[in-house]
Amino acid sequence: MSTEGTGRPGGGRPARGRPAVGIKQVAARAGVSPGTVSNVLNRPERVAEATRARVEQAIVELGFVRNGSASTLRAGHSSTIGLMVLDLANPFFTDLARGVEDVASERGYAVILASSAESDDREQRNLRVLAEQRVRGVLLTPVGDDGANADVLRDRGVPVVLLDHPTPRANQCSVAVDDVAGGELAAGRLLDDGARTLAYVAGPSVLRQCADRRRGALRALKAAGLGREAMREVTVPAMNARAGQEAALRLLSDGRPLPDAVFCANDLLALGVQRELLQAGVKVPTDVAIMGYDDIEFSAAAAVPLSSVRQPTYQLGRIATELLLEECDDEGAGHAHQQVMFQPELVVRESSRPAGGPKGGQG
Repeated sequence: MSTEGTGRPGGGRPARGRPAVGIKQVAARAGVSPGTVSNVLNRPERVAEATRARVEQAIVELGFVRNGSASTLRAGHSSTIGLMVLDLANPFFTDLARGVEDVASERGYAVILASSAESDDREQRNLRVLAEQRVRGVLLTPVGDDGANADVLRDRGVPVVLLDHPTPRANQCSVAVDDVAGGELAAGRLLDDGARTLAYVAGPSVLRQCADRRRGALRALKAAGLGREAMREVTVPAMNARAGQEAALRLLSDGRPLPDAVFCANDLLALGVQRELLQAGVKVPTDVAIMGYDDIEFSAAAAVPLSSVRQPTYQLGRIATELLLEECDDEGAGHAHQQVMFQPELVVRESSRPAGGPKGGQG
């Protein structure tokens, strides 16, 4: 029995007891050699149009279905790419994945989506699975700073493009946003609006995004003539709304006055902080201003519309996928690696506008 296909007229699995249809049966029905059928399936441009039409008709009549796994084994790769992100629950990564899938679909590829859940061990396991699946390439938002876990793929010649993360390697592509600049934009705006004390709420510093946004905030403090003591740092184990609520509870209960403003490393944290502060009777932004990061869809619809730093999320996904597929197509033959860096944009809403401040959307 050939592994090249299965017979299932009308779709679904083959009827019980009915042998699967393979290349030999298709070849016999079309009156050609099995090699000609293989060419029609894999290299149709090599087959005369009339012969190709005869083979395609036989395929339809017999209900032949190509076995993708067997084709992958022969070619050494598949028509799938992997996408590994930090957190599938974060709408930022949903928008990013949409850009990836749109380009992949246009180019005839499917996407295997996985999450590391911000865990280095889980990232390693999932990357090994992707390697075993013989994916053509992988887009990775790494937990660590250098994406070293992806060496299991690189050692097999599988291209890896870092996504939402600059690469430290000249021989690798990456697409990212300048998060140091974004952190400076966010904190700088809060300071320009009159804040003299800040809290920075973020996940573990091993996450490059958290570390870079912190660096940007410290730059803004220095530019304003303030020292590091003007910024309280609250580190939480996750980057979600519940962790943001926990951070706000810590600010409310540590015995010190609340900061003038809170800058959060993403919008989910900021939404959690805002919710907890409002429930405690704290007025936003009169008592405490709040700034998020990512400008996810929910930000503008918050109880107090959230100021944020916008990233071109969909474009990140699209461009990273284009670079990955270009590298896959080049098969390592002199591919010109690119490190693309976008600049973020500040979006100002009510959560950071000083009381009595000017109305308006962006600033």
